[in-house]
Amino acid sequence: MALSKFKPASFDLTDNYAFTGTTTGVTDTNQLVLIKTLTADNSATTLTFVNGASGVVLDGTYKTYLFKFINMHPVSNQVDLQVNFRDGGTAYDATKHTTYFETYHAEDNSGAAVGYVTGLDIANGTGFQTLHRYVGNGADECSAGEMYLFNPSSTTFVKHFMSESLNYTGNNFTNTTRVSGYVNVTAAIDGVQFKSSSGNIEAGTIKLYGIL
Repeated sequence: MALSKFKPASFDLTDNYAFTGTTTGVTDTNQLVLIKTLTADNSATTLTFVNGASGVVLDGTYKTYLFKFINMHPVSNQVDLQVNFRDGGTAYDATKHTTYFETYHAEDNSGAAVGYVTGLDIANGTGFQTLHRYVGNGADECSAGEMYLFNPSSTTFVKHFMSESLNYTGNNFTNTTRVSGYVNVTAAIDGVQFKSSSGNIEAGTIKLYGIL
């Protein structure tokens, strides 16, 4: 069968990355809708998205939300980027149950490994979840990745999330991390906070998208 059978008939750049049709007759109308962009400026340890604040939408408008963190650069060396959730109160301390899996490879080829990190999962606790660790603060060191949050406005089910990220560590390793789990509450999630484990976030951008 010719590969051209699966080639999209059109790709509309004005439609937020939406495929508008295929030669097989299947239509994918999923779109990424940019909701909010936050940029770090070395003034705080956190970047926070709160429903209803400054145009942020974390409600039933979308069933899936996507956070993209780009060139996150900490002031301190060897720090973690973490996340937590707010479930209707004022604190970012929603109960979570998670897994943490990573791979790494030294720049000088002195070591590499793949494995589950038991010390960085959360067993139905309220603390901040590490998304990736050991980010360097050198001029060329940073981290990037993305995190999906599913149906945060549901008041029936727990709220699943998953992330994949990579970083240039302070000891010259490339590190790829996959984290997944669920916010173990039935209350709606109305806030998401990203935090540096030590010191301010000197630079970097986090973009929040809704997926139609």
